[in-house]
Order: sequence, then structure tokens, then C-alpha cells
Amino acid sequence: MTTLVACSHGTADPSGQASIRALISEVRVLLPHTKIVAAVVDVEQPQIDEVIARESALDDVIVVPLLLSVGYHTAVDISRAVHAHANVRQTAPLGTHPLITDVLVDRLSVALPGGWLPGDHVVLAAAGSSNTAALDDVECVAAQLRDRIPVPLTVGYASASIPRITDAVALARVNGACRVIAASHVLAPGFFAGLVSDSGADIVSAPLAPDLRIARVVVDRFHSVLASV
Repeated sequence: MTTLVACSHGTADPSGQASIRALISEVRVLLPHTKIVAAVVDVEQPQIDEVIARESALDDVIVVPLLLSVGYHTAVDISRAVHAHANVRQTAPLGTHPLITDVLVDRLSVALPGGWLPGDHVVLAAAGSSNTAALDDVECVAAQLRDRIPVPLTVGYASASIPRITDAVALARVNGACRVIAASHVLAPGFFAGLVSDSGADIVSAPLAPDLRIARVVVDRFHSVLASV
């Protein structure tokens, strides 16, 4: 038996906490015979170091980051906790999986009940990171999304990277967009989702979780590492 530790960022937003709990509940439904434990890297408890120390004493552990790109939390916080134990491994984050793009497309459809208009422009609004691998992950998602929507798309970041979402929205307007739609590339309500909402976009799509397809990505990431042993 291998324990799955589902590690999210953590948030003080009650609706964001509820979204992550709902996502983990969906994973439990898909993996009824696997022990699944929640952890966070910031803001909330229990922290990833504590959870890994406890669970690795009982069983092998695979950590699935409930994060959308390879950033500081995956490359440093989670990795440091993982590497302290010989029987613990971690998966890739969730964001580049094609099912994430499917969810993004659906969130945009819900935000645009009247459909696309000539002159619409989408800003893929991501959290941001100083890690260049994280930016590569976001660009991968942007390329997938461009193939699925009929309007131009650029990328904006909430922090740590440029252009900022507000600047990307403003530039789209300067370049003639009639409506600027921010596609929220965040999992749940919280600090970063708030920055997306405050970016000045005309329309903002909802965060991605909970969604059964994201739960399937978590399961896929878990199985890919489990099968590599």
C-alpha cells in the first residue's frame, strides 16, 4: 500500500479551502482503496513536512502537488520534504495535463453564455513564479488553449513574473480588444484568484476546482509514479 499525500498551496479563504477539500474527496472516490492525506505548503495546517514525516513512518508515500506549475513550492518546499525520506516520491504538478485545458475551456464557456464576439481577447491569468520551468508550464497550457479558442490569447501573471495580469489586460485593450476575458489559471478561490478578479478584465472565468477531471489528473499523476517503481 502506498499513501497519496495531496499537497495544496493553502489559503485563508474558506471557499478556497472548501474547493480543495471537495477535490480531495473526488480523488478518494476514484481511489477507494488508497489512503489519501491532505497537506499544505503555506497558510494552513498540516504542513507538508509534518505530514510526510508521519506518513512515511507507516508506509511508502507519493506526494501529488495540487499546483498548476513547477514553482518554488514544488521545486523547493515539497522536494525538500520528499528528499528527506527514502520511501517518499513526488509527481509532476497538474497544470500541463490536457484535462486541465479541457476544464479551462469549459470555464470560459460558462463565463461567456452568449459565446465569443469579434474582437475578444483572452488573457491566461496564472499565479507566476521566478522559476523558468513554471513559466514553461504556463506557456504549454497557453499553446493548448490557443488551439481550442477562436480568439487571440496572451499570458499574464499575478506575481513574480511579467507581464502582470493587469498589464496584459491593458495591452490587449490598447491593441483593440473589445472585451478582455481573464481565464483563471488557478485551482481555487484565494489570494491569487482575487488578483485575477481585480485585474480589470471585462469577464473573469471561475477557478478550476473542484472538477472530476482534475481529480482524474491527480490519479493519473499518482499512478504514473507508482508504476515507475
